[in-house]
Amino acid sequence: MAKTTAKPATRRTREKPVIEALNRLLADSYTLYLKTHNFHWNVSGPMFTTLHTLFEQEYTELALAVDEIAERIRALGTYAIGGLGNLAKVSGMTEFASPLPQDDYVRLLLAANEKLVADAARARDLAGEAQDAESQDLMIGRITIHQKTIWMLKSFLKS
Repeated sequence: MAKTTAKPATRRTREKPVIEALNRLLADSYTLYLKTHNFHWNVSGPMFTTLHTLFEQEYTELALAVDEIAERIRALGTYAIGGLGNLAKVSGMTEFASPLPQDDYVRLLLAANEKLVADAARARDLAGEAQDAESQDLMIGRITIHQKTIWMLKSFLKS
């Protein structure tokens, strides 16, 4: 009986799940950027100034994050997904209707940030399995930022 030995995984094979997870995070982050920017434009109500300013801070931070995630994908030797149609296919976030009551905007952003924490945690864990400390570090940073956003949004909803 011939003995077969499994070939060790190549670096490219180990990185593929990380790249897929990073592209998912990229698509979801870009979708959240668009939602947040739209909410910034359309929010109204007694907390207009507070939410208008908060949403601007959030979409500005997300614009930087999208760039950082895409550049990490490029550093891994592949291309980041692009195009609204492609991003929409990969994103796990749903469309929304606008305008909405201001608390609904906050609730939608809360749920989206919770999804991004889960996305980033998955990418972090896959990066750990692939021994990709740089992607792990990026994901830990993203998780920290989104957890802070979640705290702020939850605090806004407390009455």
